[in-house]
Amino acid sequence: MRAVLIIATFLLCFTSSFAVRDAEAKTNESDPYQERMKLYKKVETVTQIPWYYLAAIDQYERSIRQVRRDLPKPDSVIGIYFRPEEWAGLTNPNPLAENPAIIQLFDGKGVDGDGDGKASLKNDEDVLYAFANYLLSYGIDHDNIKIGLWNYYHRDKTVSIIAGKAKIYRHFGRIDLDSQVFPVPIRSNHSYRSTWGSARGWGGRRIHEGTDIFAGYGVPVRATNYGIIEMKGWNKFGGWRIGIRDINNTYHYFAHLSGFAKDLKVGQIVEPGMVIGGVGSSGYGPPGTSGKFPPHLHYGMYKDTGVTEWSFDPYPHLAKWKRMERMNVRKK
Repeated sequence: MRAVLIIATFLLCFTSSFAVRDAEAKTNESDPYQERMKLYKKVETVTQIPWYYLAAIDQYERSIRQVRRDLPKPDSVIGIYFRPEEWAGLTNPNPLAENPAIIQLFDGKGVDGDGDGKASLKNDEDVLYAFANYLLSYGIDHDNIKIGLWNYYHRDKTVSIIAGKAKIYRHFGRIDLDSQVFPVPIRSNHSYRSTWGSARGWGGRRIHEGTDIFAGYGVPVRATNYGIIEMKGWNKFGGWRIGIRDINNTYHYFAHLSGFAKDLKVGQIVEPGMVIGGVGSSGYGPPGTSGKFPPHLHYGMYKDTGVTEWSFDPYPHLAKWKRMERMNVRKK
């Protein structure tokens, strides 16, 4: 009887061990961040292109595909997109070719990244390796990568955005940077409503591209996302203002501030909840003008498409972030 119990216990432990491993494997497979990071690291090992640049390029392409109508929506682990004719070669009579030798013959960008003998647009490793292979022709250091990116995108702003994302990923050492917070402390005395699109008259007829959050003078203003400061200074409309680009390629605009947090500078990395300034009433005149309206934070959001940038209503996002932050506070 004792022997039977020992065998049963052994089998239970053995089965449980496999069950745990199987569960962990399924969790890893279902986590897109882990899958992406695994591919970034693998391609980095082969090409020496830093993983954080591969992650930045991938995230940039994923973000513009989500807002552009002329590009297909990302539907795989890697978001980088090559047009079929670009992949196979512009003069290739078969734009669906997957033979690496034939693709090379027609000067296509497609390559075999995983060694299966095919260069497939449907293979994430092939796609990521193809872009890394393109960059290799310029070099693996920061300056040469930027030259390669400019020659690929032909847009200074795109190169700057990708370099900023790479800096953020390198700083944190991870890519799961999607959390957000409300721009002012949720326990502060504040009020807001949807004001995007309302008419504005000072300085000429224009529409209001943001949401006004009214609060007391000096109430802390916080970064809402992980990102990098692209702009800081004075604007006759926005007064003292700060612009932050997040990893999803959204530009967050904070205006009418009373001032900036100490030592805050352009190019600095921020994270959700970091104080960047205070609520004020600056603007509508030359530097230092203040008090022409009640103190409030003007919060705007802009999306870059790789071609242009357009504003959209931040109110639904603000409401969501505030709701989520309240839920997180209750859990603690």
